[in-house]
Amino acid sequence: MKRHLPNAVTCINLLFGCLALTAIFNGQLALGAYFVGAAAVADFFDGLLARALRVSSAIGKDLDSLADMVSFGVVPGAILFKLLLQAQGGTQSAPGPLQALPFVAFVVTVFSALRLAKFNNDTRQTTSFIGLPTPACTLVVASLPLILLNDRFGITPIILNAWVLIGLTVLLSGLLVAELPLFALKFKNLRWADNRRRFLFVLVAAGLLLVLHATAVPLVVLIYVLMSVPKTAAR
Repeated sequence: MKRHLPNAVTCINLLFGCLALTAIFNGQLALGAYFVGAAAVADFFDGLLARALRVSSAIGKDLDSLADMVSFGVVPGAILFKLLLQAQGGTQSAPGPLQALPFVAFVVTVFSALRLAKFNNDTRQTTSFIGLPTPACTLVVASLPLILLNDRFGITPIILNAWVLIGLTVLLSGLLVAELPLFALKFKNLRWADNRRRFLFVLVAAGLLLVLHATAVPLVVLIYVLMSVPKTAAR
């Protein structure tokens, strides 16, 4: 029975990804973002359960990637697509070729697929990551509708700028497949000496989220990347 518990949690991740897509294409982007958050929690706990129960299988690994492709591959593309439509005021208002501009959003979906395929076949990524993990990418994108819902800093015009969204799509797509080593949030024990970087990141992230709420998410991911740089430089 315990062999199937991590896979069951992975299926919950997939279910939340499907619910997120339904909400997004119904125009409920904030609700979709909350479903993404739930999918990310499930994605964290399936791996945690597998390690705690000491169970793993080829099926579990493939299932995890398939679920991630929906929740953290198709979903961010769908959110960016809808935001680009909003930035243009609807497809009918965009002149000529610019009507196709929102479809650029799905470039992030393509690169998410490349990232997941690379992860499954890259033996260097057993204890750390090479390139931005798809959940981190998706959390950045999913935070945008929540920031727009309660914009305390007046950045709505920036977020709903088509070229800013295109730039973000290109940047995230590049980070997904970049040869950039990033530390993983996998605590093998609770000793400070073995997990200093992880503990510091969790404390900083928790503080920012407490103060800035959804607005903190892109900043937290940026800090995650920057905190990995010293480790990379040391190599």
